[in-house]
Amino acid sequence: MSERTGSAPGRVNLIGEHTDYNGGFALPLAIPARTTARVRTRDDGQVVAASTAPGTEPARFAADSSPGDVTGWAAYVAGVFWALRDAGHDVPGADVHVDSTVPAGAGLSSSHALECAVAVTLNDLHGLGLDRTTLALLVQRAENHYVGAPTGAMDQMASLYGQDGHVILFDARAMTAEPVPCDLAAAGLSLVVVDTRVHHEHVDGGYGARRASCEAAAKLLGVETLREVQDDPLDDVLAQLDDDVMVRRVRHVLTENARVLDTVALLRAGRAAEIGPLLTASHVSMRDDYEITVPEVDTAVEAALGAGALGARMTGGGFGGSVVALAATADETRVGDAVRAAFDLRGYPAPSVFTVRPAAGAGIEEDTQ
Repeated sequence: MSERTGSAPGRVNLIGEHTDYNGGFALPLAIPARTTARVRTRDDGQVVAASTAPGTEPARFAADSSPGDVTGWAAYVAGVFWALRDAGHDVPGADVHVDSTVPAGAGLSSSHALECAVAVTLNDLHGLGLDRTTLALLVQRAENHYVGAPTGAMDQMASLYGQDGHVILFDARAMTAEPVPCDLAAAGLSLVVVDTRVHHEHVDGGYGARRASCEAAAKLLGVETLREVQDDPLDDVLAQLDDDVMVRRVRHVLTENARVLDTVALLRAGRAAEIGPLLTASHVSMRDDYEITVPEVDTAVEAALGAGALGARMTGGGFGGSVVALAATADETRVGDAVRAAFDLRGYPAPSVFTVRPAAGAGIEEDTQ
């Protein structure tokens, strides 16, 4: 029997939401919270998956299971085995033990951290020699076709390509991940994350409906993805659409891509403190044009800004999850306190507030062969 232990981080998307499946840009960062997968081979063709997460039950399934065979949390594990085998890699059964510090349902990509941890571990354990972009695409395939969530590839690329002290400029059309220096501490800044504890699931209909609307708009515009009209005058693009909802969806995607590139330019110029208004504008666009925020998320953003945050926005796919706020390090406690007070005033469950920094991506933790 052989054994490996690998891990992959969750991610915070600094800016660039719902752009990846439109061929656009995003600017995620890997965070210190990680999911660990200890994988030991079995010779009976079975996978036995267990997790330390509350409320999860061990699951047993065939290594060659098909979409629909496995449901619940274990589907993310089964999906990775399926995607690898479907791509021609005859990975055998295994015992998979999962442990994680990435909050589930918080918009911090806990599912992709799980999938990427399993993927990098199987890749190393069986000497598959797959590069990180290939692994990201396989994990996306598992998510889309096995789990049934129509996500793009941004979360996987962030988890796999993360670097200490850098955000990752993800170009979804080129499938590239370029590190961009982001030493917030040196600039006296902190990135405050508020987990609103409003659970969200990408397999719910809201995410898929937004994607379908964008794909329909691209078809009307005569292009494969909205990225292809990114450099056209915005008003000219929108004038070709006669559905108000579709207009707002497309406006969000195209203006969000521009905000990502503006943020990258400021970071490269050493002007991190100036990205705050771009973060806030992103949130307004998600709230008004893409309509994916919820009252708890909006409350967190408003409270953070009211307490002096330089910018704040929802991060993740929406309909719950987390908020990220950029604040002077001296103000981070005040920002957190203000959000907690606002939640208490409105009778919302207390949020979890913590800071993150850009951290390393997925890798093998140890060699226990």
